[in-house]
Amino acid sequence: MKAFLSLPLLLLLAGCGGSTEAPDADATALVSTAPPTRGTAPVWLTAYGSATPSQTGTVTLSVNQPGQVTRLVATSGAKVHAGEAILIFAVAPTARTQYEQAATQVRLAREQRDTTRRLLAQQLATNDQMTQAEKAVADAETALAALAKEGAASAVQIIRAPFDGVVTTIPVAQGDRTQPGAALATVARSNGIVITVGVPAGQAVQVRQGQDARVRLLDGGAFVAGRVVRVDGTVNPQTKLVDVDVGVPAGTVLSGTGTQVDIATATRSGWLVPHQAVVTADGDPHLFQIAAGKAKQVTVTILSPGAKTDLVDGPIDARLPLIVDGAYQVSSGASVRTH
Repeated sequence: MKAFLSLPLLLLLAGCGGSTEAPDADATALVSTAPPTRGTAPVWLTAYGSATPSQTGTVTLSVNQPGQVTRLVATSGAKVHAGEAILIFAVAPTARTQYEQAATQVRLAREQRDTTRRLLAQQLATNDQMTQAEKAVADAETALAALAKEGAASAVQIIRAPFDGVVTTIPVAQGDRTQPGAALATVARSNGIVITVGVPAGQAVQVRQGQDARVRLLDGGAFVAGRVVRVDGTVNPQTKLVDVDVGVPAGTVLSGTGTQVDIATATRSGWLVPHQAVVTADGDPHLFQIAAGKAKQVTVTILSPGAKTDLVDGPIDARLPLIVDGAYQVSSGASVRTH
């Protein structure tokens, strides 16, 4: 007896036994390319340090008289404008007394000079007496001016910022009594911030004033253009490195910020290639060019790395395009196709 199968069952069996298509044995990778070009790029010397006020960009404020700090207007780290009050200082009574005595001496000397001048006109005084009287006035005025310059002329003085900047330190507290010349506050110019980095002595010979530099904060961010403004001539006894100061535009870096600094110590020639085209995984640095639709590996030496473009050296064929996007996904001899 023959068994008959229904049409739906036959269709079901046919679907279960369908054939599968073999994978493409010559699959190609999709890549983007760029032409290789010759060019030059700076050789960067990398060092680390922090932003500090420059030696010529700070001023320490003081009064050459004893006295007392009666009020603090600003605090350490505060931004100030030229002429803005930082603290109030009261000159000691003894200093004020000296100034008042000197002012009295000026008044008496002038009166004596005027009297001598009248007597000389009446031929009751000599020219020598007149000369001595004029000298007494000059001496008294000089002494008074010196006391005024040292801050004794005013009982209360407002210590003001000499320029736009930042109050870096205030070593006194409200109510403190200070001696003549004691530091009351230090102000750094807004445009007087430099990056001080330490460079090994063997590499410091490559660094010179005026060289270009780039600065980046250690917590990230874009590079800021800078320039070497000072190279110390001795090794720092604490760090055992040579201090190098790099100037930056005003307001770009705050004092005390940790930074990475790259200094352009030389210029080299080579191949300028996109940064993402250089493969640094799996052995020596290399890149890929396309020859007859296949990826061709070329070993290179990185002369100067960059954020977007690297300067490399190696047997690159100027006629063959470089693989850029996709360089990390291909291997030597793999089939490739471009966008």
